[in-house]
Amino acid sequence: MPWSPLRVPPTRDFPTIRRSLLFYKVFAYATGSFLLLVCLEVVLRYAFGSEVVVGGALGAVALVAPEQVHAVGGFNLSLGILITHGYLFIAYLISDFVLITVMRYPITRFILIGLGGVVPALSFIMEAKVKGEVRGYLATREPAPAPVP
Repeated sequence: MPWSPLRVPPTRDFPTIRRSLLFYKVFAYATGSFLLLVCLEVVLRYAFGSEVVVGGALGAVALVAPEQVHAVGGFNLSLGILITHGYLFIAYLISDFVLITVMRYPITRFILIGLGGVVPALSFIMEAKVKGEVRGYLATREPAPAPVP
């Protein structure tokens, strides 16, 4: 295993580790998905000079110049995506911190996992890697089930 805990987590913490892993997985996928939407929004804004407005005067979904968003009315979906990603990224960092704490990883591991919410598609790769490492660690430490007679 490339990353070993600084101290060995006791077996009584295994249910907490599993819950922390689930918490991390949910926010890794949510953050990664919204980061891809942020990338799409950045392309729309800087390559095409447009923002996405939902329910405005121009129809159900419209591409509008940034300076005309308030005049059109409706919900600025581009801004909503940016704000949602920001909050999801905070939750992702919290889930990352909880996981490294219960697994007793070094703080450098927190930083590496945290980069998954900044680099597009990296959160999906990091999630798979972290999930495999944690599950593998738990599998090696759990006692083998007793044979059924």
